[in-house]
This record gives sequence, structure tokens and C-alpha cells, in this order.
Amino acid sequence: MDYYGPMELLQRFRFAAFVLATAAATWPALAQTQAHATPESEEEDSDDANAALTAELFYELLLGEMTASSGDPGTGYNLILDAARRSRDGRLYRRATEIALQARSGESALAAARAWQQALPQSREANRYLLRILVALNRIGESAAPLRQELANAPTRDRIANIRALPLLYARASDKALAARVVRQALEDELSHPAAGPAAWVAIGRMYFAADDKARTLEATGNALALDANDEGAAMLALQLMEAGVAEAEPLLSRYLTGKPLPEVRLAYARMLLESQRLSDAQAQVQAVTREHPDMAEAWLIQATLDLQTGRLAEAESAVQQFTRLQDGLPASEQRKHALTQSYLLQAQIAEKRGNFALAESWLNRIEDAAERLPVQGRRATLLARQGRLAEARALIRATPAKGADDERLKLQAEVQLLREVGEYQQAYELQAKVVAMAPQDNDLVYDQAMLADKAGKPQEMERLLRSIIARKPDYHHALNALGFSLADRGVRLQEARTLIMKALEYAPEDPFITDSLGWVEFRLGNRKEALAILERAFKRQQDVEIAAHLGEVLWSLGQRERALAIWREGLRINQDNSTLKDTLKRLGAQP
Repeated sequence: MDYYGPMELLQRFRFAAFVLATAAATWPALAQTQAHATPESEEEDSDDANAALTAELFYELLLGEMTASSGDPGTGYNLILDAARRSRDGRLYRRATEIALQARSGESALAAARAWQQALPQSREANRYLLRILVALNRIGESAAPLRQELANAPTRDRIANIRALPLLYARASDKALAARVVRQALEDELSHPAAGPAAWVAIGRMYFAADDKARTLEATGNALALDANDEGAAMLALQLMEAGVAEAEPLLSRYLTGKPLPEVRLAYARMLLESQRLSDAQAQVQAVTREHPDMAEAWLIQATLDLQTGRLAEAESAVQQFTRLQDGLPASEQRKHALTQSYLLQAQIAEKRGNFALAESWLNRIEDAAERLPVQGRRATLLARQGRLAEARALIRATPAKGADDERLKLQAEVQLLREVGEYQQAYELQAKVVAMAPQDNDLVYDQAMLADKAGKPQEMERLLRSIIARKPDYHHALNALGFSLADRGVRLQEARTLIMKALEYAPEDPFITDSLGWVEFRLGNRKEALAILERAFKRQQDVEIAAHLGEVLWSLGQRERALAIWREGLRINQDNSTLKDTLKRLGAQP
């Protein structure tokens, strides 16, 4: 047994910890091995019990244990492994393997496990140890044979659990694509099995996703749902793909949602839709959860957020009150404190929207969570700004303590948001430039700077910033859409604008805001009837105030003035302060 320096010992310690930890974590069935002995283990134990240990062998075992315990694991390992070979006792092979693992010697552990398996080829335990050690040593290609053997020999109740655990077993593989291929080949016989097939396809899909192979992940997800339309693992894979920008995964998730989905899956989907500003779609998912699971508190919080964003203040207040009632019966905890903080922030925003600044401040005063100090101060600053006290508002944000660089950046972003809300776009743009300087490769921060440049009357600067994002990340559809819409809105380079927007739609099909941009460029090109159909589709998918402004203008130009006024009234209900809608009404002389 070799001895190693401090860094090598540390690496071997991590290796041993991984192997021993995954013994239970990645193979749930192993925990039951001793309690529920298989016929194989019973036969092995019977053989061991009937084999009389010689005095010499007993002495070697005792000496090996004592030597390993006294700080010489190499000698102890050799003595016990030799005894295992002579006795063909599985317990001694296991002990030799464990001594090597505890000594952080992967190669010695592998040698003991190989000897164990060769001596007792029917031993599932020997095969499992060999498999885990090969994976831990990153010898992924060599793990294929023991993996196939484990899956072939496992009873059905264990096999499905083990299949589900495969992505975790191979999580540290350096070559993710190779690991996915190994598992895919090992599971070949399971893929069409009605019971094991869905789990097998989900495991393969998760491994392809880890290897950044989205096309094969999508294929695996579809295959899993084809075998079992109610498979939650496949549904979560579809969500992961959607988060990664794979729009083709959404129909697969929709297939799952038509059955009896877990409410947690619906809410995860709703949160994603909310982040994408697909508010009406998110609303449908959340309402399904609140209807079917009215005691699920998180659903009411999301419902309140959606209602607030769409200007339904009474409904938002009712939802947040229901959320708070569900918290009242829970014991005091950090989780409950955080939940109440979210409800108080929402109540403050509702009061602020109604112009009741004193009530909004009273809700903020209830918050005791120190971790929420910056968001709370940001809301207080907004209240001051809306009362014409902008200098005090900015000073309040700047005076908020920061623990490090991340907090300083968040403070700057809070101040930028404050300036944006009160229409001080030039100052907001200049401050956002400081934020970008802290992380110049962050496309989201640069995108925000570009939008502020546009608001500040700097279209050339906006275009430069957006093109820098597209150069770095050609599939950043927000930048493609924003640049295309800006050109269309200014009535310049309209064919280029259309090309940019169509490209954005390739990456985010049916996105209502990109669809709105397409409708607007068609209107600018003079294709009013086509623009109307496109904008009606966008507004049906997303009741947004700016889409309402554009749709109303197209209807107005076509002489459908009553319909236009009705759409604009709906937009004003959503947000009566929106500058795009107000400018449209003023320019056209319309009074909805």
C-alpha cells in the first residue's frame, strides 16, 4: 500500500467519501440487503458458516484488523485480502475493500473488488462495489459491464429504484456524454418495458441533459410520456428543457397536464410562465391548483402576484389574505417568517397602487426579516419617490448596509429601478452603466442598459448594446426582438426589423411579446389585416397594456373604433399609467 502527500490524501478522502456515501444514496435497494437477504447472500453466508477457519487464517484476520487499526492499513489490507482469497469469504473481500476505501486508495479498492467479483461471480454485492468504485475513479467505460449485470440480476422492485438513481451515480463523471451512452446501452432491454420503461427513459434524459444534449433529452422525455403520460419525472424534464429554451418541450408538458398532474409541477410551470410574462397562461395553471388544492399556500401567493401585475387589486388582496390565513396555523419558523414577509410586501404594493402610501408603509413596518432589508427599503424608496421626494428615496437606498460586492450591485439596481419608475431615464441609464461595469459579460444587465438607452432617447446606443449581446449569444431572443421592434417603431429598416423579429420567434415560438412586435412591424409595412390577426393572437395569449395599445391602434386605423376603444379600456384597467398607451391615445385623439 502506498503512502501519499497531503493533497493526494485529500483527493483520496473525497473518493472514499463518494463511494461510501453513494452506497446508500444511489442504490436505495442496498439499504435493505442485510435486512432482506437474497437467496444468493443466504447461500454465500451458508457456505461461509460451513467453512472451518484454520488457526493460521484466524490469526491472519486478527493480525490484519489490528495492523489496519494501528496505522498500517496497507499491511492490514494485504493480510485480509489474502485471507479472503484463501477462504472465498465475501465478508472478507468486503472488509479488504472497505479498508482500501478508508485509506483513500482507489486502485487498491478496485483490485479487491475485482478479486471479489472473480471469486464470487454471482455476488450482487461484489458487483455493486465494483460498479461504484469504477464510477468514482471516473473509469466510465469500464462500468458498463457491472452496470448491465446489476440491472439484469436485480428484482423488479429494486431495478426501477436503481434505474432512477443512475443519474446521481454518474453525476461526477467528467465525460457526461460517455456516461449517457453507457447508461443508454445498459438500459436497452428496459426501454419498452411498461413498468421500467418510463423510469429508464427519464434517467437517460437526465443524463443527456447533464451532457448538454438537448435534442436527445427531448426525445427521451417524449418516449417516457408515450409510455406513461402521468410520469412526473418526465414532466420535470420537460420543464428543465423549457427553462433551457427548448420550446418543443412545452407540448410534452401540456400532454402531462391534461391528466392528473402533481400540483408542484403545475406551480413550477406557472412560475416559469410568470417569469416569461405569459400572465394569462400562468393564471390558468395557478387557478387550477387553487381550485383543486385550496390549502396549498404557495399557489395563493403566486395568484396574488399575477393579479397585482394585471391590475386586479381586489383579487390580489383576496388571494394574499388567503395565503396569510394558511400561514396563521403554522408554528413559528424561518420559513413562516419569510412567507409572511412576502405577503406584507404584496400588501404594501397593493396599497401603493391604490395611492394609500400610509397603509403601504404600515405593511412594510411589519417586516422583521433582516434578509429582506434591501427589498423593503426599495419599496419605501418608491413610496417616497411617488410623493415627489426622489432625493430622500435615493438617499434611503444608498444608506442601506451592504455586506459585499453583490449587495452593492443590488443597491445600484434598486436605485436604477427607482429612477426608471419615476421616468428619470437618463439618470437611470448612467447608473445602469455602473452596474454593467461590475459584470460586463452579463447579457441581462447589458439588455437592461440598452432598454434604458432607448428610453433616454439614445437609439444608436441602444442598437450598439443589443448587437453586442447578439454577437455574444445569437439565440438571445430578447435582444433580437427589442432591436427589431425599435426599428419598426421608428419606421426605419422595416425589412431588417421583420427579419430580426422572425429570428427571435424561432427561439421563442408563440411568445406573445415577440408576436406583438411582428404584428407591429406588419402594421408599419402597411399589412394592416395581417397585423390585426397577429396582434389579436398576441393579446389573447397575454393581456398586456402595450399589446392593447398596438392592437387598438390597428383597429382604429381599420375603422373599428368601438372595438379599439374597448381594447384600450382593458389596457387602462391593467395599467392606467403606461406611457405607450397614453401616448397612443393622445396622438390619435381617442377618449376611451
